Amino acid sequence: MKILSAVPLVLLAALNFAQTSPQSSSKLYPIDEGFVDANGVLIYYMIVGRGSPLMIVHGGPGASHDYFLPYLLPLARHNRLVFIDERGSGKSEKLEDVSKYTVENMAEDCEVVRQVLGLGKIAILGHSYGGVVVEAYAFKYQKNLSHLILGSTFSSTKEINQALAREKAAVPAEKRKRLEELEQAGLFGKGEPWEHERYPEEYAKLAWGTGYFPWLYQNHPDPNYNPVDGNTTNSWALYREMW
Repeated sequence: MKILSAVPLVLLAALNFAQTSPQSSSKLYPIDEGFVDANGVLIYYMIVGRGSPLMIVHGGPGASHDYFLPYLLPLARHNRLVFIDERGSGKSEKLEDVSKYTVENMAEDCEVVRQVLGLGKIAILGHSYGGVVVEAYAFKYQKNLSHLILGSTFSSTKEINQALAREKAAVPAEKRKRLEELEQAGLFGKGEPWEHERYPEEYAKLAWGTGYFPWLYQNHPDPNYNPVDGNTTNSWALYREMW
């Protein structure tokens, strides 16, 4: 009888533990990550947060979801954030056939991720080049969207090229001259074998430092920004193919 009477006490203690354990805490935000096979290409995803699903599509082309962190994390308190790395980017599968890097294919990848993860209707956010992908997605899959969010993106290649030309024209004359000299001499296939697909460090500092930084951050500069960093982490085969 003593053993039997102890059983309810054990169950009560277990129940109390479950109610106070970290797993049930509203302050805990676990991360779910994995890969979805999207038409033969493994697409990486990371999910964090609670609430309605918000898929987040990065720029580059060829960057990854990493640069959104930690800046978008506060949204996890109200939305289930679904970060993805586009095909050929970040942790997603790289392709030998670069002709399969297309806006249309990347929009389809978003749809397969939505279906496989059972997200239902989603809000989708596209930043920079990612905005082009989600625009293509919205044209084809509007019925699956609750919201379309476009950040620092474009709807016209002609207009973005004009904007980039204005940025380049704003570079101080001496530095712009050197920038153009490097471009005319050719930017790839130089240096050590592992550097052949990268932009030279001097060019990266001129283009993404002197040229791009003032437009990117303006009154709120990122103290951790380094124009050379992305030069080694981006998927440059993808970047060159898409442009």
